[in-house]
Amino acid sequence: MKNTLFAVARAVLTALVILSGAIAVPILFRPFYWWHIGPLQLDEWMGLTAGQIKEAYGQMLDYCIGLSDTFSVGVLPFSPWGASHFVDVRNLFLLDLWAFAVGSVLLLALCLLDRREHIRLKGHTPGYWSAVGVGVTFVVVGGLASLDFNAAFTVFHKLFFPGKDNWIFNGKEDPVIYILPEEFFRNCAILILVLILIACAGLIIHDHYKDK
Repeated sequence: MKNTLFAVARAVLTALVILSGAIAVPILFRPFYWWHIGPLQLDEWMGLTAGQIKEAYGQMLDYCIGLSDTFSVGVLPFSPWGASHFVDVRNLFLLDLWAFAVGSVLLLALCLLDRREHIRLKGHTPGYWSAVGVGVTFVVVGGLASLDFNAAFTVFHKLFFPGKDNWIFNGKEDPVIYILPEEFFRNCAILILVLILIACAGLIIHDHYKDK
């Protein structure tokens, strides 16, 4: 029973680290956003230089990940309504980053405790079960989202910002929405899905060859 609980705890933490880590990549890796500026013609659309767009995005992101306590978006104006949404975004981003950090530390501790016993759950490593659960779930979610990303985008906001509609921006008051087009968020979702599937495939392959 003790070993089963240990394995389940490790599987849950592994799933948490995979998911939160994959989400953290497009948040922290700013060049991923920069690469969209030219192809999406954001500078031409906004009448700003690429540098000004990077500055606006950078200041917004600094606030959302806790590097700044003051919200700003470079040369772009913003309304209290728009800024209130980024307070909610900040809470979600920080939750994800803390989940990844704490989950990683706890998972490392469990892995160190399991170095000799190599606890299994029905013949497989805890990582295998995490990979199967997370992988299957996100293949299904990704497949459904690909059918209508706009609808999926709306469902996402209603789930994670319940009872709020401050995520619906008025472009005249909050032009930041124009430098954050739907195509960018779609590509973030694709990147997250790819990273999750790579991590899951790695864990399944590791489980297959671990005892050989």
